Amino acid sequence: MTAIPAAPPPDLFARRKYWAERIGTAPFLPMSRAEMDELGWDACDVIVVSGDAYVDHPSFGMAIVGRLLEAQGFRVGIIAQPDWRSADAFAALGAPNLFFGITAGNMDSMVNRYTAERRVRSDDAYTPAGAGGRRPDRAVIVYAQRAREAFADVPIVIGGIEASLRRIAHFDYWSEKVRRSVLLDARADLLVYGNGERQIVEIAHRLGEGTPIGDLTDIRGTAFARRAPAAGWTEIDSTTIDAPGPTAAAPDPYATEAEMRARSAPAPSEAGVTVVRFARRVPNADRARSVIRLPSFAAVRDDPVLYAHASRILHAESNPGNARALVQRHGDRDVWLNPPPLPLSSRDMDRVYELPYRRVPHPAYGEANIPAYKMIRFSVTIQRGCFGGCTFCSITEHEGRIIQSRSEESVIREIEQVRDSVPGFTGVISDLGGPTANMYRLHCKSTAIESACRRPSCVYPGICPNLDTDHAPLIRLYRRARAVAGVKKVLIASGVRYDLAIESPEYVKELVQHHVGGYLKIAPEAIAAGPLSKMMKPGVGSYDRFKELFDRYSAEVGKEQYLIPYFIAAHPGTTDTDMLDLALWLKRNGFRTDQVQAFLPSPMATATAMWHSGKNPLRRVTRTSEDVLVPKGLKVRRLHKAFLRYHDANNWPLLRETLQRMGRTDLIGSGRHQLVPAWQPAGTGGLPAPAVPGGRARTQHTGLPTVPQVRRR
Repeated sequence: MTAIPAAPPPDLFARRKYWAERIGTAPFLPMSRAEMDELGWDACDVIVVSGDAYVDHPSFGMAIVGRLLEAQGFRVGIIAQPDWRSADAFAALGAPNLFFGITAGNMDSMVNRYTAERRVRSDDAYTPAGAGGRRPDRAVIVYAQRAREAFADVPIVIGGIEASLRRIAHFDYWSEKVRRSVLLDARADLLVYGNGERQIVEIAHRLGEGTPIGDLTDIRGTAFARRAPAAGWTEIDSTTIDAPGPTAAAPDPYATEAEMRARSAPAPSEAGVTVVRFARRVPNADRARSVIRLPSFAAVRDDPVLYAHASRILHAESNPGNARALVQRHGDRDVWLNPPPLPLSSRDMDRVYELPYRRVPHPAYGEANIPAYKMIRFSVTIQRGCFGGCTFCSITEHEGRIIQSRSEESVIREIEQVRDSVPGFTGVISDLGGPTANMYRLHCKSTAIESACRRPSCVYPGICPNLDTDHAPLIRLYRRARAVAGVKKVLIASGVRYDLAIESPEYVKELVQHHVGGYLKIAPEAIAAGPLSKMMKPGVGSYDRFKELFDRYSAEVGKEQYLIPYFIAAHPGTTDTDMLDLALWLKRNGFRTDQVQAFLPSPMATATAMWHSGKNPLRRVTRTSEDVLVPKGLKVRRLHKAFLRYHDANNWPLLRETLQRMGRTDLIGSGRHQLVPAWQPAGTGGLPAPAVPGGRARTQHTGLPTVPQVRRR
């Protein structure tokens, strides 16, 4: 298999700077023509359109992209949360010289706007005063259309988590159907997926050199549409890699005999490209010019088994060290996905996070509170990526599973900058983390093995023996961080991967005794083997071991501290019995859930493929392969949420009815071992469990599915 190059990946800042570099650095990237005039700009080279308010902080995607392009010498303007009802707001800064960069923001616009029960949320953490309704549904599509109306000839590049997770045909939970690639619906020229620094820098420089946008077909981490066949490429039919079996459309009783013969004839090669069928064997020398053809949009739309098959292939081709290009037919066009971008080096990560961010919202917002900013203003990102591979999570699909870490010195410099420049700092760093708190500098012991690996997770079903789980660099970083002058406390708010943490009791001790503010969140998600196997999460034994260490080290320093476990209701693979066992576990351990939300099928996630198809893409998908029980429907989802809130009297009638149906009337009563009492308080029994108003705490990862929060009694 092709390996990640032995030499370091290309330097992100190696290109000669664009001519506008001589103009200098803007105090804030301009949001108006008046600001452009003050800077002496006649035009912007790139305009970034975002569904979030503009906060000049490296936890906000628009700030990273904007400041990075500025460091490359480009003039970048920001159009934040524009009024999408007309094209006027998209013309406010004039036409950009190079392209529009369009993103829905840090969150998928549909996750941002709707709960797991498809109810409209009343607030938006990325908007001044938390006001809801400031972005449209499917914001990438709407913004791209308005930008095209404003300036028909300006190239449009879409990116961010909303575009990234919709790069191919995908199941859309909100419309309950498979939608085609957002690239086509947005009528964009290019789609950037994953962390976009390498792609956006390459796109800007090549457009600045005069290359037409239609010629940018070789940039990793991008997708584009093409009508003509790709000359010189070897195509592999994906069904030769993972065979789902033959498909047959239902016969049309009204079809003529001639129509029936035509429909049964072999389909011609699409777009004139001959599909080469063979079983995986491609010489290494030819792999770089081989592309896997996924089933077409029409096929996956009409056949859930083919959808699951395509999902499995997509996830198998996600390692930048060996991934091949993918292509999927949409009508008369192909959507072509180049392999994922190469990870950033620590040096590049340092430079990206040390660009001249002001670390505050744009002055145009005045004193308005932007909740997402308030949450992260004193936090520092230390790494990206996640090799956990949880099937319900968007991180691996977006950021990749190779951990990209900053240097210790860079993190300390940022802590000092927070201390010295962020208004309201009281000495507490709210988080040192990323997608996961404790994957900093963890990596495969062999770059050759890492480059060839196709496993979706490095820690499931157990920790891979090739994974270096040494937490010593992270322990050293924590100790240096809390020793910085003026820093009173460094908290860890990112979720701790506890099955990794128990590999290093010294890390657990450091974390518990110095970096927990009374409560620490972790995410078992479930306790039963069925749902855990579909989530790719460790068994409850790892939780028990971590809790033992947590309690021991807390007691050693005389601290009363508690674990806050997170669980998901109604995840694929979850039975009523699984939820009953979880409710009994919660009661036995003295937990009560404050808020509950059921599984939300996010686009392109493996668990979403299970939800839609009823098949398990973690294994070879065939017509007769493993079926997955999917708890769909309002009634069963409400029941699973009710189990998590067993203590809420409003849920007792439903739980009593269910326990009777399950033959578990022994659990009805007032005993310690029983789940719900036989009596009902007056005025209760008719209200559903409350919904979680938002996602997990870390704002740069709010594309993650929401889960219930649990508090200790």
